[in-house]
Amino acid sequence: MKAVIVGSTGLVGSCLLEQLDEDKAFTEILSLVRKKTGKPYNKVKEVEVNFDNLPEEVFVNSQIVFCCLGTTIKKAGSQDAFRKVDFEYPLETAKMAIDKGVNSFAIVTAMGSDATSSIFYNRVKGEIENALTDLKFDRLGIFRPSMLLGERTETRIGERIGQIVMNFFGFLIPKNYKAIHGHKVATAMIQFAKQTNSSGKKVILSGEMY
Repeated sequence: MKAVIVGSTGLVGSCLLEQLDEDKAFTEILSLVRKKTGKPYNKVKEVEVNFDNLPEEVFVNSQIVFCCLGTTIKKAGSQDAFRKVDFEYPLETAKMAIDKGVNSFAIVTAMGSDATSSIFYNRVKGEIENALTDLKFDRLGIFRPSMLLGERTETRIGERIGQIVMNFFGFLIPKNYKAIHGHKVATAMIQFAKQTNSSGKKVILSGEMY
């Protein structure tokens, strides 16, 4: 199986890339990056790209595209810049993929995704889910994790505090809202990719990824 992944340098994306590289079901993995990391892999090939002008040929003969793109408004610098990374880039990636015959798409969004939400973050996440649904992939997997655990390349103070609180009071928190490690989200995405006998859209909540 050939897979393409965008957003492989983030928390979930890096976990996903490592698992894909070790999974025998995947024979070719293309990781689209702004700049090559130089990390040693067995099957992964890093492809430097401009996300404003993706090369169409990378999607040819691919069975699935994994999208783990995501940022914060603080890091992006503005709501418009955030929307570009969390809505425009995933949508353009998906459009190009489906145009080149890719029938499966898997994306990480968030708990609380809702296109009608008054919260900007949740609204954008809901809008990308709706836009991808409209593209009519044969198989669409939408993964909505709760607060993520794991090592990030950047420090998010508020998230780190939240992780500590969630870990301490985890026994009181409903399963869908418990903090979840990035590698569990990655594992769930790979399981979805392998379920080739299924079809349609599937929304996978955080509690289902444990």
